[in-house]
Amino acid sequence: MGEVLSQNEIDSLLAALSSGELDVEEMQEKDEVQVKDYDFTRPAKFSKEHLRTLGMIFDHYGRLLSTNLPVYLRKNVQVSVASSETVTFAEFSNALSNPVLLTIVNFAPMQGSIIMELTSGLGYAIIDRMLGGKGETLEKTREFSEIEMSIIERIMVICMQLLREPWKNVVEINPFLERIETNPQFAQVIAPSDMVALVTMNVKIGDVEGLMNVCLPFFTLESVMDRLNTKYWFSNMQKMDEEDYEQFLEVMVRKVDVPVKAVLGQSVITVNDFVNIQVGDIIRLDSKVNDELDVYVGNIKKFNAVPGASKEAYAVRVTSVIREEE
Repeated sequence: MGEVLSQNEIDSLLAALSSGELDVEEMQEKDEVQVKDYDFTRPAKFSKEHLRTLGMIFDHYGRLLSTNLPVYLRKNVQVSVASSETVTFAEFSNALSNPVLLTIVNFAPMQGSIIMELTSGLGYAIIDRMLGGKGETLEKTREFSEIEMSIIERIMVICMQLLREPWKNVVEINPFLERIETNPQFAQVIAPSDMVALVTMNVKIGDVEGLMNVCLPFFTLESVMDRLNTKYWFSNMQKMDEEDYEQFLEVMVRKVDVPVKAVLGQSVITVNDFVNIQVGDIIRLDSKVNDELDVYVGNIKKFNAVPGASKEAYAVRVTSVIREEE
């Protein structure tokens, strides 16, 4: 119930209005409340802060792609985030061409999946490069063959696994590939009216340039929405920077594969002798039967060993370790 004015207060108010001390129109403007339109068909489930954090996550992801993909494509790769916005899933799917490469990734342990869209031009360039070509795209689009899809799947699995590191500041994920679709009609992972965050990335492989769109449904990210803010992201990053990485680096180094070879001996022969070698010919080495073998790790001599056998395979038994100071 509103406040009831006394007779004296009413008389004072009327006198102020009559003298011009109070302006009725000014009082009405102050009482007006600004109303903001709300579109119920496009609920604002992703705030600007959420989109800003997603942009930072995928900026990190883009740097990882730029570093790792050249190892497989043997071509310079540049990836950068172009934009991050909120759209409905129907708007995303309706804008897709046909054919298109849609990688559906299960975002375990979170519910639901995300979609990584790669334009067909980039797909053709990747296939051409993986098969020994220059990495050129096709002038006229066509359907992808089964062999080409297996090649694309290998590259997309690599791209998918690289998602773990950028997301570990928010949540530990273990993504795995569900399937790759070339027809947008078969990639309906959520309802058309559901909201998604769409992160667009510019990808340049050599001279071929295209887009990679990452579709992140609200349903999938709902459980971690409170962590999608820059304050939480930077605080977790700072904690990780303060950790001791010695044990982590040791574990990673132990997983590296290095070539190991045992050298029986060496010999120098003429080109003429090499060309005329026949089965049964003997090549004299510079080592004796009882001499120890040199064992190399990469191109560095690390061990001395004696030859032998293990079951049905040749083997060597290490007799001494060569230290760096030796």
